[in-house]
Amino acid sequence: MQSIDDEILKKIKKARGGSLFFVEDFLSLGSAKAVSKALERLVNTQELHRVARGIYSRLAVDPILGLLKPSTEEIAEAIRRRDKARIVPTGSLALNALGLSTQVPMNVVYYTDGSARKIDLGKRTIVFKKTSPKNLASIGKISTLVIQALKEIGKDMVTENEIKIILEHLRKEEPYRLEHDIKLAPEWIRVIMRKALKSKDND
Repeated sequence: MQSIDDEILKKIKKARGGSLFFVEDFLSLGSAKAVSKALERLVNTQELHRVARGIYSRLAVDPILGLLKPSTEEIAEAIRRRDKARIVPTGSLALNALGLSTQVPMNVVYYTDGSARKIDLGKRTIVFKKTSPKNLASIGKISTLVIQALKEIGKDMVTENEIKIILEHLRKEEPYRLEHDIKLAPEWIRVIMRKALKSKDND
């Protein structure tokens, strides 16, 4: 049994600080039950940090701040890669990412074509919601955030200042990605996004 612990430890020490691990990553070393017990023993000896049920991390170390826990975005991305799924940040997470809100959301929601689930991180939660393929079809990182942020704000609630900030972000998006994603947005959001294309044409 000890050899599973040693093999897991060897593997995690090769990974960079901040890397995330799942029970599935070590199933070549033993059964799910044996691996889970080995991981818990490594948590007890502080070789690993338990992020959530079935999710572990070798924490990164900052010389000033000390141990750094993985962000919700890093955890969500690790789950996306594991599940080979698509995810899209929604609501307050999209607003925060674009600087339209200074409030760091404690409960974040992603649309996904993977399994619907809730990840309990103690004071934080990550929720994966199943959605239609159209909501996951956008290809631009910035334009995807913009569509979700504007949906959260609402058609008649968006301010001129928010539009200004959004257009500044959209000017950094690759034109072909922006053109593709405009077609996926509701008409009132298309009107705003098209302004970014026009300003690109005038550059």
